[in-house]
Amino acid sequence: MTLSRRGVLAVGGAVGALAVTAAQAGPAAASPGRGPGRPGVRTGFERLAADGYRLLAGQKAGVVTNPTGVTSDVRHIVDVMHPDDRVELTAVFGPEHGFRGTAQAGGSEGRYDDPATGLPVHDTYLKSGQALADVFTASGVDTVVFDIQDAGSRFYTYIWTLYDCMEAAALAGKRFVVLDRPNPVTGRAASGPVLDPAFATFVGRREIAQAHGMTVAELALLFAGEFLAERPVELEVVRMSGWRRSDFFDATGLPWVPPSPNMPTPQTALVYPGTCLFEGTNLSEGRGTTRPFELLGAEGIDRRWAAAANALELPGVTFREAYFTPSFSKFQGRTAGGVQLHVHDRESFDPVRTGIGLLVTAKRTWSGFAWRADHWIDKLTGSTLVRTMIDAGADTDEVVGAWEADLAAFRKVRREYLLYR
Repeated sequence: MTLSRRGVLAVGGAVGALAVTAAQAGPAAASPGRGPGRPGVRTGFERLAADGYRLLAGQKAGVVTNPTGVTSDVRHIVDVMHPDDRVELTAVFGPEHGFRGTAQAGGSEGRYDDPATGLPVHDTYLKSGQALADVFTASGVDTVVFDIQDAGSRFYTYIWTLYDCMEAAALAGKRFVVLDRPNPVTGRAASGPVLDPAFATFVGRREIAQAHGMTVAELALLFAGEFLAERPVELEVVRMSGWRRSDFFDATGLPWVPPSPNMPTPQTALVYPGTCLFEGTNLSEGRGTTRPFELLGAEGIDRRWAAAANALELPGVTFREAYFTPSFSKFQGRTAGGVQLHVHDRESFDPVRTGIGLLVTAKRTWSGFAWRADHWIDKLTGSTLVRTMIDAGADTDEVVGAWEADLAAFRKVRREYLLYR
């Protein structure tokens, strides 16, 4: 990994104490402590609105968002901003799954006028670089605002929508504002392999860890400082109040809106950084069930996999022999056998180590195990390391140990962009 701290950006002034620019990003800015009577987390949007949208004054604004862009009383921010005379909202930009969330994985809503507000909705999915910059230019906005709930994993594509939009905003000469939301699985630490840029795709554009342990605003600052400094974007972020790095989502007081159809609960987000790796195999990752990424399996797998996984004594989790029939995706309408993850101590649970342990034991206990023919596992893990080591017979500790040097380098860079304690 070749990350290095680059020059900070020269950006416009912040409004009051709300906005943080790349020049102001320093180690662990203060966050109010949690205690009796402490109010819940206030998102970046709620702080922006409470300040009368002064950060957007005199600007035509367009919002990159999806169904997760809601207030604490579950009103969508577009529906809140549109009738408010204090802000000029003129466009919406929809990512994968769409602005209103009508599309499944790998789909979007296309270009249309939103029936509720009449605002033009532009499709950003699978657009990047100049093509996306052209969308921003054609929309006529001055400032692009980003407000989407992330899930905390490198291969969850909304953070790369953020990256692509930042790059496109720089190309189009647009100001870019990120409204922060919690990392639902805490921001305590980064874990897992770091992407090799030779394996860059939409499930991993740049060299960050598989479980990055950052909020979207922190990631935006890192992207700007480490990867986009050659073409600086005029970036400002509005951080949250009341959030601490140790907070899981249920500690925030915020409503959970599924950020995608197969991320129904914060519990899904907790296991996802590890079990999403099964997308790179011929096993089901639980899509088409009520417990995606918590149920894993295939036809022909029996109790031996759960027994082998439990024998690893992975911290914070046990595995139950399970059988399920997906309603779509792999093994649609057929009974698959496998495991269900039961996380009993989320403080000690390591989703990436768990995912590796499950891959190792699945290969050893089921003769039908295979990687996807396109080696998608390499795109998910960010290199050939995991696949080739498991094929060579490496155990869980050996695989996890192989990425520690790159992870330590990423953690060092990451610390420079953290906004919360």
